Amino acid sequence: MKSLWNDAEAAKLAGDDLAMRVYSSRLLGQSEDLVLHGGGNTSVKSTQTDIFGNEVEVLYIKGSGWDLKTIEKAGFSPERQKECLQLAGMKELSDVEMVKQLRLALLDPAAPNGSIETLVHACIPFKYVDHSHADAIVVISNSETYGPQLDKLFPELLILPYVMPGFDLAKQFDKAVKDGLLEGKKGVILCGHGLFTFADDAKESYELHIEAVDKAEKLISEKRQSVREESRSSELDLLELAKIRKTVSDLRGSAVTIQVNQSPAAVGFSKRADVDSIATRGTLTPDHSIRTKRTPVIIAEDSSADLAQFKADHEAYFARNAGPEHTILDPAPRWGVWKGSGILSFGVNRKEAGQISDIAAHTANGIQDAEALGGWSPVSEKDLFEIEYWELEQRKLKKGGSKPMLQGQIAIVTGAAAGIGRKCAEDLMSHGALVVGIDISPNIESFTGPNSLGLVCDIGKEDQLKAVVEKTVATFGGLDLIICNAGIFTAGEYVEDLDANKWDMTLRINLTANQLLVKYAAPYLKQGIEPAVLFVGSRNVGAPGPGAAAYSVSKAGLTQLARVLSLELAPSGIRVNVIHPDAVFDTDLWTPEALARSAERYGMTIEEYKTRNLLKTEIKSANIAEMCTAMVGPLFSKTTGAQVPVDGGNDRII
Repeated sequence: MKSLWNDAEAAKLAGDDLAMRVYSSRLLGQSEDLVLHGGGNTSVKSTQTDIFGNEVEVLYIKGSGWDLKTIEKAGFSPERQKECLQLAGMKELSDVEMVKQLRLALLDPAAPNGSIETLVHACIPFKYVDHSHADAIVVISNSETYGPQLDKLFPELLILPYVMPGFDLAKQFDKAVKDGLLEGKKGVILCGHGLFTFADDAKESYELHIEAVDKAEKLISEKRQSVREESRSSELDLLELAKIRKTVSDLRGSAVTIQVNQSPAAVGFSKRADVDSIATRGTLTPDHSIRTKRTPVIIAEDSSADLAQFKADHEAYFARNAGPEHTILDPAPRWGVWKGSGILSFGVNRKEAGQISDIAAHTANGIQDAEALGGWSPVSEKDLFEIEYWELEQRKLKKGGSKPMLQGQIAIVTGAAAGIGRKCAEDLMSHGALVVGIDISPNIESFTGPNSLGLVCDIGKEDQLKAVVEKTVATFGGLDLIICNAGIFTAGEYVEDLDANKWDMTLRINLTANQLLVKYAAPYLKQGIEPAVLFVGSRNVGAPGPGAAAYSVSKAGLTQLARVLSLELAPSGIRVNVIHPDAVFDTDLWTPEALARSAERYGMTIEEYKTRNLLKTEIKSANIAEMCTAMVGPLFSKTTGAQVPVDGGNDRII
C-alpha cells in the first residue's frame, strides 16, 4: 500500500486543523482495503472559542453516518475534550448513556452524533488519530498461526486483545494510556478489529497507518501457503435466482433485491471444497456483522432447504447467546455463497445490496488470505452476537419506522423513454421500486441510474422481449411488476383504406408484444413479491371512433387478454388489471400544432379541448402514473380483472 499524501495540497490547508483532518481522512477513505461504507473513524484535537469568549479544547471526531471517502467539515462532531475524558474515566457507563452524554457534550447541537469510538480517540494523547478496519491487519490478527505473533511482527505497535467497541473499548484504551503502554508506540492493533495510528502531525499519523498496512500486506504475500482460488461460472439459473430471492424476502418480511457477484474471485471462492466451513466461522471484523449478520447462507442444490437451515441456525444462535433484553432479528441472510455460481448479496434497496456485496467480497478474500496463513479464526460467536445484538442496534429495531410502499419490488415499464411511460417509471421509483424501463428510443438509456436500468428494445421482436426479462432478473434478482404502456396509434384511415402493414404492425405492438412479454415474465412473476401486471388500454375500447380501427381493435384485444390472464394467473397470486386513459396531451405525441388543429376541428379552444370531459379537468401523464402505481401497489391488492377509466368521466363510456 502506497501513501497518497500530496505536500502541495496539504500546504494549502496549513493552520486549519479541521481542514487538514478532512484531507487526510479522505485519503484513508479512498482505499476500500482500509474502510468500507462508513467504516473506520478519524479525529483531531483542537481548540474553539465559545460564545463567552472562552477557549475550549475540542475533539473533532467523525460523525455517525458519514463516509471517510467523502467527508466534509460538517461530518465531524465537535465534542468537548474535557467531558470526553471524564466519561472515559468513569467506572461504569452503558453505551446508551454514553451516547446520550456525548450528545450533551457537543458544542454544536446540529452536529451528528460522534463515532461510537469517540472516547477511545479522546484517551489517545495525540492530536491526530486514524482508525481503520484494514483488511491486511485483520487477516493477520485472525490467523491461527500469526495472530499470536503480532507483538513480534509489529514491535512498533501495541497489541491489544479484542474488546467490544463502545465504553468497554474506551476503558481498555484509557487503562493502556494510564499504564504508559502507548509510550514509544506508533499505533495499536486491536485484534480482530483493526488498526489505530496517531501523531501530532496529520501526515505522520496517516503515513504510519499506510506503513503498517503495507507491512501486513507484504507479510501475507510472503507467508501465504496458497493463492486465492479463481474460476469462471456457467450461465446463471435465473429462475432459481428468483426463487432464492422470494424465499429470502419472505424470511425478511420485505422484498429484497439481489446483487450477484460472478467475478473470477467470487466464483473461485464459491467452488472451494471447504467453503461451508471457512465461510461460516464469522465476519472479517465484528463491525460488519451489523450489516451482514454473523454468517452467510451456503446454497447448494436445494435453496429452500438451505435457507430453512439458515433460519434454524440463526434461531439456535440467538437462543444460545440472548438475554431477556434481546429481540430476535429477522432470520434472513444478508449474503450467500451460491456454490459454483458466486456470491449473492441481499438488500431491501440497491444501496444496501451494493454495500453488502462489497463487504462480502472483501470478507471472502480475507478469509482465504487468513486460511493461507495457517488457519482462519475470527473472534468468538459470543463477541459477534454482542455486536449484532448491540443495545444501540436493538433500540433502532424497537423504534421501527415506515418503509416505502414498493420498497425492493422490481418492475418493468414499457415505452418508458418519455410521456406516460417515463412518469410511470419515475413514480414507481419514488415509492421504492427498482425499475427497468424499455423503449425503442435510444433516449431510454438516460434512465439508467442506481435504482434503474434503461434498455433499448423493439417490443415487436420476440427475442428482445425475452432478453429484457432475463436482463431484469439477472440485474435485480427477480421480477414483481409489469406496466405495459408502449403502443402506437394509427388514425385517419377507415377500414376499407387501411394499409395491411399498418394493421399488422399496430396489432403486433399494441397486443402481441404484451402477450409475449407476459409469456416470458410469467415464470418469474410466480416467484415475485405481490406480483401484478397492468395494461394501459384506452377509452377507445368502450367508445371507439371511426378512422382508428387498428388502434381500437388492438386495445380491445389487449383488454380481453388482460381478462384471460387474470383468470390464468390468479392461482399464482398474480393480479392483472387494465386502466383506460383518455385525452392525455402532455406527451411527445402531441405537439402544440397538433393540439391546436384538433381543438379547431371540434370548434373549441385548446383549454376547452383539453378538458372535454364530465369533470372538466385536464388529464396529465402524472395522473396516469399515479393510478398505475396505485393499481400495482397494495391499495389494489385484492383486485384483479378490473378495468378502471382515467378520463375525467366520458358520457359515452358511462
